[in-house]
Amino acid sequence: MTTDSFRNSTADANCGVAPVLASSSSNSLAPARLASSRLPSEVDPAAATPHVCNYTLSRCVPEAPGTSSPAASFERSLMSLFVMIANLVRGFFDLPERLLIFLRRTSIYRSSCKEPVVAFGELLDHRGLIHGGAVKLLSLRDGMSNDEKNFNILYLVSSAQPRFAIDLVGQKRARGIPFVWNQNGVGYPAWAGWQSERQNGPMRWLRERADYIIYQSQFCREAAEKFLGPCSTPGEILFNPVNLKKFVPLAERPSLKPLRLLTLGTHSYAERVFSTLECLKILRMNGVEVTLTIAGKYLWPQGEAAVHQKIQELGLADGVTLLPPFHQEEAIRLYQSHHILLHPKYLDPCPTVVIEALASGCPVVGSASGGLPELISEECGFLIPTPLCWDKMITPTGAPLAEGVMNLFSRWESAATAARARAELLFDEVRWVERHREIFQNLLR
Repeated sequence: MTTDSFRNSTADANCGVAPVLASSSSNSLAPARLASSRLPSEVDPAAATPHVCNYTLSRCVPEAPGTSSPAASFERSLMSLFVMIANLVRGFFDLPERLLIFLRRTSIYRSSCKEPVVAFGELLDHRGLIHGGAVKLLSLRDGMSNDEKNFNILYLVSSAQPRFAIDLVGQKRARGIPFVWNQNGVGYPAWAGWQSERQNGPMRWLRERADYIIYQSQFCREAAEKFLGPCSTPGEILFNPVNLKKFVPLAERPSLKPLRLLTLGTHSYAERVFSTLECLKILRMNGVEVTLTIAGKYLWPQGEAAVHQKIQELGLADGVTLLPPFHQEEAIRLYQSHHILLHPKYLDPCPTVVIEALASGCPVVGSASGGLPELISEECGFLIPTPLCWDKMITPTGAPLAEGVMNLFSRWESAATAARARAELLFDEVRWVERHREIFQNLLR
């Protein structure tokens, strides 16, 4: 595959959105149609006809209408004022640390090497567990020369910024060092609430001063244009990478009895986890022999206690395994020992866990929102149509997730094969690093 076809793969990315239907395959492993796809306490969130997914690179389904009123404008102005005051207070208390880091960074100078020597703002130094946006930096660190003091390319990721990144970029500009910005998601009301501008303000400043921008998906580009504003800086879309030699399917996959479901990552809000538990409950109510593993960190208050309580309420103590945050090597074993990844997170820009699952031959059930329609084809996954709304997190409930599981269960062998093929086509780490090398070399000419 050529570099150009890799770079422009989003143009041909399959939507991967299947209608929400029960399993009707002749596969003997697949149970019959779900007798009940709703928990006794579950209320149908959309009694009306569901949205039809006509995916384009702009959005998967029609954007939910917004509201504009004098009261809403006043509230936004008030929040902006509050953010400004909070930033001033925070800046005052951060000043001693900021000065120390600034002085330490004065030892930075531009490398005279003709080949790229990359720095990441010391983000990978002295860190035990690398996760989130910093994971992809490991690919660059291992694939080319890097030095935090003597470098000629500064590479920063929007979702994993070093302390006082704005100061760092200012210092590197004074030394004529090119700056490449990797744009993930942005702050928006449903996720960041009144702190959206606290997230977006620094990103906007840094994005505008980049010499080149890598967008992790078309969704990332569009979200940045909407919330950060137009930007004339050249850039392109490069999906997050995966090491195809490490993340591989087992030669002999585990038996489909029981069916092993997995959800993992940084769980930022409760519904993302609760919906997978409801999915498990529905499947077991319908006679499916199935288990669920939940791995990662819970970011909402008392998250772990809430998950334990939900498991007890649903009577799932014997079917759920809870695991703490994990290293990459542990993630490989998790993907290989499970059959289907559940990823109901709403508006996820370019989730690495989905890409790693596909490389491991693990098909995905998820939300047809964010960057997922660009990553997953209908051959290797099942995406649940979801409206685009920036003001509310619209997470698929247990019922459509269970329908998606049944759909993939009925064709699991072919879906697992297609998942690996998808990863080889779009997410090869080697091609990702080489394209970065080309970008860096062009900036150094």
